[in-house]
Amino acid sequence: MPTQMAASLCTTFSPSTSKGVSLTVARECGQLVFLEGLKSSVDVFFRAQAEPHPLQFLRSVSLQPSPEVHAWEANAENLQPLYEFVREALKPVDDGEAAWRCPVLLVDDLSVLLSLGMGAVAVLDFIHYCRATVCWERKGNIVALVHDSGDTEDEENNILLNGLSHQSHLILRAEGLATGFCRDVHGQLRILWRTPSQPTTQRDWSLTYQYKIQDKSVSFFAKGMSPAVL
Repeated sequence: MPTQMAASLCTTFSPSTSKGVSLTVARECGQLVFLEGLKSSVDVFFRAQAEPHPLQFLRSVSLQPSPEVHAWEANAENLQPLYEFVREALKPVDDGEAAWRCPVLLVDDLSVLLSLGMGAVAVLDFIHYCRATVCWERKGNIVALVHDSGDTEDEENNILLNGLSHQSHLILRAEGLATGFCRDVHGQLRILWRTPSQPTTQRDWSLTYQYKIQDKSVSFFAKGMSPAVL
């Protein structure tokens, strides 16, 4: 299944070590604010909350039938606590601390919100408010992961995917090889740079690389230039 990552719109990663950077240390130093969805969902269901929880929509009872899509769809306002969590995380803990400079919001992954009952429009509204806070006010970036349903007729996921792609300046699309499994090449990565303010003929520029997943890294090379071939 192809996976598309839209940057300037959206991956959250667990606090571990990646390329020599300890995310656990970064979290302890206040350089990383991490919301773990699985652990937080347990708090939502089994612990009393004095204030609205960022994932409060999980236990929402305000589900209304949506005749437009013939499905149950959660109210868009249910994602407001999640946005408030993002906004509050960008504020200095103490008055003497400096504000975040060029922050990066990582969301992994937005497709899960659709599986939990949120509509594509509600998720796009959430990202819109996050962009206003992170990108425009704080001059930062958003990186979001969303899955491409491929041949599956998933209207909601297609709306989300197209909406994010339209707003993004950089799109990374990871997909398997059309020829099937290969021991030395695990897939290809298509990179699309976009400048929405420019005419279509001038704003898009793309490159395609193939990759192989190593134990702790990923090797990228031009198509047909795998070390095994050379």
